[in-house]
Amino acid sequence: MGNTTARKGRSVDVRAAIAAERRELADLFDTLRTDQWNEQSLCAGWRVRDVAAHMSMGFRLSLPATLGELVKARGNLHRMTDRVARRDAAAHSTTELAAFLRDNAHHPWTPPVGGFAAALGHDVVHGLDITVGLGLGRRLPENRLRILLEEIRPGSLKFFGADLDGVRLCAEDLDWSYGSGSPVFGAAQDLLLLAYGRRLPDGKLRGESSGRFTRPAEEA
Repeated sequence: MGNTTARKGRSVDVRAAIAAERRELADLFDTLRTDQWNEQSLCAGWRVRDVAAHMSMGFRLSLPATLGELVKARGNLHRMTDRVARRDAAAHSTTELAAFLRDNAHHPWTPPVGGFAAALGHDVVHGLDITVGLGLGRRLPENRLRILLEEIRPGSLKFFGADLDGVRLCAEDLDWSYGSGSPVFGAAQDLLLLAYGRRLPDGKLRGESSGRFTRPAEEA
C-alpha cells in the first residue's frame, strides 16, 4: 500500500510539473519577437518555431494520424517528426503555437516509452532548446530538474545519442553528479541537455572535456 501511494503521489507531482512547464513556456512564447521565432534552436536543423510546433504534435495529432504520417515517412520516426514539425510551423501562427501548449497543459500525452517523466523531459528539454538557443537565461525550478536528473540512465543516453563516456557531469548549482572520468562542470539544466545529446554555446561548461559538448562557432 505504501509503495502504491508513493507512486501515485509522484505521478501527481510530475503531472503538476508538466502543466506548470507548459503554461510557463506558453507565456514565454507570447513574448518572442518575430525574428526570434526564426532563429536556430539547439535542436539541430530546427528553428524556434519548428521546435514549438513539434512540442504540441502529440496533442494535435490523433494516433491514426500519427501512424499515417509514420507510414508516409516509411517508418522513420525522425524523418516523420522533422517533416511534421516543419509543416506545422508553417501552417500555424506563433500565437497558435503558444496556445497549443497553454490549452493542453493537462493533456495526458506521453512518449511511447518513459511515461509522464518522459513527457516532462520532452517539454523541458525542447523548452531549453529554445531558451538556451536564444540566450534568454530562463532558470528551471529545482523540482523539475531533480525529476529529470534522476531519470538519466545508460539506456536513455543511448536513445538520445548522448556520448558521456569518460566524463563525469558535475552540477555547480545542485548537489548532483553523474558518470565517471574527467569532470565537466556547469549548471544542472545545462548538464541535463548533454544527457539529451545537445551541444551547448561556448561558455556554458568548464573542464578539460567540455569542448566535446560545445557547438562550433558557425553553429551558434
